[in-house]
Amino acid sequence: MEGATAGGTGVSALLKRFDYQKYSSFIALIVLFAISAALSPFFLRPGNLVNILTQVSYTAMIGLGQAFVIITAGIDLSVGSLVAFNSTVGLILLNAVMSGNGGEGLALVVGIGATLAIGFVSGLFNGFLVTRGKLAPFIVTLGTMAVFRSLALFIGDAGEITSQSQTFAAIGLANILIFPVPVWVMLLLAAVMDIILNRTRYGRYLSAVGSNSRVALFAAINVNRVKLVAYTITGVIVSISAILLATRFNAVSTSNTGVGYELDSIAAVIIGGTPITGGRGSIWGTIVGAIVLGIINNMLNLLSVSPYLQGTVKGLVIIGAVYIQRQRA
Repeated sequence: MEGATAGGTGVSALLKRFDYQKYSSFIALIVLFAISAALSPFFLRPGNLVNILTQVSYTAMIGLGQAFVIITAGIDLSVGSLVAFNSTVGLILLNAVMSGNGGEGLALVVGIGATLAIGFVSGLFNGFLVTRGKLAPFIVTLGTMAVFRSLALFIGDAGEITSQSQTFAAIGLANILIFPVPVWVMLLLAAVMDIILNRTRYGRYLSAVGSNSRVALFAAINVNRVKLVAYTITGVIVSISAILLATRFNAVSTSNTGVGYELDSIAAVIIGGTPITGGRGSIWGTIVGAIVLGIINNMLNLLSVSPYLQGTVKGLVIIGAVYIQRQRA
């Protein structure tokens, strides 16, 4: 009896020490996975699971950059419009080189290079307005969200742009082992971002700035530089996602591409355990948050629930995640 009591006490002590908040997103994923498997026999099919990972990979990548911005107590609402703007310019330049007999290899270099460059400059622009312009991140990125979408519509004549390169399309359809390229890129970016956040001086500065920028400034941390780099990194990652998304469809719709990505990326970050107030965050939690949203959408489709209700469910999940974080604060 004494041994049983001691064992029970040990388990209780272990449960008390367990950091539920840190692993809450992973616990939610396991529970949701089990519920989904019970509700639908199609859920556990390998093709369906791979499809979920592929669909969430684009917003999950954006969420990784969004996590850095949110950790600084900022936000980026322009990511969805930037996906459309970047990929529109990239495909136009790719097709222009192809039409000018520049060769497919050169066309790919120009198109992809231009997309990455625009992402870098756009992220830098957002960061500059926030840091040097002393403007609220919400206002800045709300404005650039409208700017980037408008430019995409103008440049692409509010239509759809299709790539003339067969190699470009093959990138999005290629598989490495059993997973498509975007899934591997998502995992690689997550690994790199996790190292930056948890193993580098910049990562420590990032959390310090989000916790209290004034104290960080007194600690000789260049607050503006930290924020500027965070927004720039987000712009580059958005470009990577834009390239992979364009290769998947071999086309870009200037009016529809990237719509809602700002909500999905922010939701993934918050569900993943990063508080909207900043100061700390989880990279792998963000990936899990994106997968949770993907499973929810997938189950609603498998259960023949109206797609118009998916936004309602997503909104309720975000509200619930924020509420739980506030109760634990």
